[in-house]
Amino acid sequence: MSKGIGDRKYRDGAGLSMRTIIAVSIAAGSFIILADRSQAADRDGGAQLAAMCASCHRLDGGDGGIPTILGMSPEMLARAMLAYRSRERPSHIMRAIALSLSDEEIATVARYLAALNK
Repeated sequence: MSKGIGDRKYRDGAGLSMRTIIAVSIAAGSFIILADRSQAADRDGGAQLAAMCASCHRLDGGDGGIPTILGMSPEMLARAMLAYRSRERPSHIMRAIALSLSDEEIATVARYLAALNK
């Protein structure tokens, strides 16, 4: 019966076996894949949250009587949402929406909307 490379006692200069090197490589690859999935989820989450915004604010730059949110920086968008939440800016509708979102969700949608401008 033939043995695979992982069964042999190959050692590199640091004394690591081939099996250890392969295991570490697989673990590192898995970490990279998970990081990519997390970034994709952030983009998808931003798109889903932005769909809620698009129901009133046109995301094509048009103005239907409601101020556009395109062209705003992520910081400006997040500050506006937090101001609605704390009643510094008056709007019952925007306050209700801001209250329904976590700080993380506000930051996510703000980053997503700002990226649409680029």
